[in-house]
Amino acid sequence: MNRRKICIVTGTRAEYGLLFRIMKEIQADDELELQLIATGMHLSPEFGLTYKQIEEDGFIIDEKIEMLLSSDTPVAIAKSMGIATLGFAEAFQRLKPDILVLLGDRFEIFSAAQTALVMRIPVAHISGGELTEGAIDESIRHSLTKMSHIHFTANEEYTRRVIQLGEQPDRVFNVGDLGVENIRKMSFLSKQELHEILGLDIEKLFLVTFHSTTLEVETAKEQMENLLAAFDFFPDYKIVFTKSNADTDGRRINELIDEYTALNPERAKSFFSLGQSRYLSTMKHCSIVIGNSSSGIIEAPALVKPTINIGDRQKGRLKAGSIIDCAPKTTEIVNSIQQALSDEFQQLLTKIHLEYEGEVASELIKSHLKEINIENIISKPFYDLN
Repeated sequence: MNRRKICIVTGTRAEYGLLFRIMKEIQADDELELQLIATGMHLSPEFGLTYKQIEEDGFIIDEKIEMLLSSDTPVAIAKSMGIATLGFAEAFQRLKPDILVLLGDRFEIFSAAQTALVMRIPVAHISGGELTEGAIDESIRHSLTKMSHIHFTANEEYTRRVIQLGEQPDRVFNVGDLGVENIRKMSFLSKQELHEILGLDIEKLFLVTFHSTTLEVETAKEQMENLLAAFDFFPDYKIVFTKSNADTDGRRINELIDEYTALNPERAKSFFSLGQSRYLSTMKHCSIVIGNSSSGIIEAPALVKPTINIGDRQKGRLKAGSIIDCAPKTTEIVNSIQQALSDEFQQLLTKIHLEYEGEVASELIKSHLKEINIENIISKPFYDLN
């Protein structure tokens, strides 16, 4: 029996954490063959060579596509996308996947999708229909929807939006959110275990992840400096930073983090990659999640943690009542942290409505990938809403 070849691409630590359970589901199915391509930050010493973690978890990486240049300017990012396209063309020619699975909205994934489009490889896209109006990711995500043939969305609102973009309803599946599924299924580290790993007292702890915001007026440097200045108002709190991705100006953000942790070694620690278990365990035990990462919008509410969401990077996403939006100004960040720490806000946390749920998302995705008829699926008539 010929097994259906499912090829998954991952370029970042966060993507891999979300795709992990799907990969395990495919790997365990006798009727499916898992193919895995690692690219982007996974292969960079600067970002921790996280492809090694993938291999340690028991996966075989079929192709490694080097693409990152030693710069994060817009020109360098654009050139990296071109290098990636060349690499994906060669990899797809060798692997000949039946379905390509892509997640999210990053530029590495865009290169994979456009290559698959030209090579007539069916694409299944996870997390379509979501909005991130403060970053170029917004345009990339919707472009990926139009280049894809199968869609796995996180809720009904995003399902509706994918169909609104002209996708056939019978190819759009609301499976729930992979990040929330991870929370529902994982075993968390204890406070003592986490204390030993982080090297910090975690009783009063801020978990901070701040990425470049490519479409906002203030520079990434200015925004990060404002955030760091806000921490001076909370000297009793320890800080764990997870570093920025390889996006435009991401390296400058990481330099500022390094400078801050060097000046505050007893108070602050930074990590390129904590890994899913340590990261979510840190989130579970922290006081507040701060920054502009999607994890503060999706995973933090499921763990009943307040989020300070800074700037417009996540503008447009559905948000729970545990999320406080604020401008990237020191005064506003300080006021938002004080609000999140207040007894009144803490009491509200247990009553919030979650916008994202998911307990069997990976199983549902695997089942659809296995059962969907891909004959003539490349043909995509536009679906008009009545």
